Amino acid sequence: MMRAKRKAEHIRHAMELHQEGKKHSMDDLVLVHNSLPEAKLSRIDLTVEAGGLKWGSPVFINAMTGGGGEQTEFINRSLAMTAKEHKMAMAVGSQMSAIKDASQRKTYEIVRKTNPDGVIFANIGSEASPKEAGEAVEMIGADALQVHLNAVQELVMPEGDRDFSQRLDNLSAIVSSSKVPVIVKEVGFGISMETAAELKRIGVHMIDAGGTGGTNFSKIENLRRKHPISDFDSWGITAAAALIESLSAFPGPVFASGGYTSPLHIVKALAAGAVSAGMAGAFLHVLMTEGEKGLMSYAEDLHNRIKVIMTAAGAESIPSLSHVPLVIKGDTFHWLEQRGIETSKFARRKPFSR
Repeated sequence: MMRAKRKAEHIRHAMELHQEGKKHSMDDLVLVHNSLPEAKLSRIDLTVEAGGLKWGSPVFINAMTGGGGEQTEFINRSLAMTAKEHKMAMAVGSQMSAIKDASQRKTYEIVRKTNPDGVIFANIGSEASPKEAGEAVEMIGADALQVHLNAVQELVMPEGDRDFSQRLDNLSAIVSSSKVPVIVKEVGFGISMETAAELKRIGVHMIDAGGTGGTNFSKIENLRRKHPISDFDSWGITAAAALIESLSAFPGPVFASGGYTSPLHIVKALAAGAVSAGMAGAFLHVLMTEGEKGLMSYAEDLHNRIKVIMTAAGAESIPSLSHVPLVIKGDTFHWLEQRGIETSKFARRKPFSR
């Protein structure tokens, strides 16, 4: 099947599976209330620094699409406009389609054209060669390279890969040859502390924990199959657990992603230690149902509410959020306890003092 057609099907099925109001694993993380926050809303600074890069929002637009013709070009242009307005970093979808078919390059190049000074992440699969990874970066003048891990999606995908035996060696080669920082991300099944440790060992600069809670690509691929494989419908590590597992084993910057839509969940992820939280499905849903103006408004409200919550927590910057006491309860607590990760250290932190 042509890659462009598959990309279009992914967008359509992602919209079909979009759900709001679902319980999220970040509900298991609770910020301890501070009756004397000593913070001022007008002083809140949303600047993020990671991997030698700097941008103006703790939210980044995570990888979604590209390579599917005019529709994906429109989506990427609209997302890039929003990223520019709100100083968000932005990742494009997998660029292999444009590497294989030059006619699809414009669906990715539109991002840099629309936001010439923004922080943009290229995106390629872990099967790509170092040369192809370099082409992806060059194509959009990227500031960093996302390499996505999607073994489950590939196994369910009718035309997907079936051999993952040399992926770690290949990742190491990509890291060694890359001219920009490399971010390794999961597509929604979660990075474990064991995987995070291996990524640290080979020199990966940053990781995106990519836990469950958002778009389930196994379910999307099942909609394209004659005989669905339901075994992976509830597979994976939740967004909250994957984030904390990753933080426990990876000293470099860790991004949070996996169905984030709530400003409160984003602030909790930042308080847990994430440098930034990625959103994809929520932005796509708003764009496709409310248009570009609706997306701009949604992003503005999102950032305003993040500032309000940070003020209540007594944190005027992203780094100061890591001092806010955070209690971990419920399924996430039990998971982390079984995995041998100490959670009380989050609850006993001392509030940031100015």
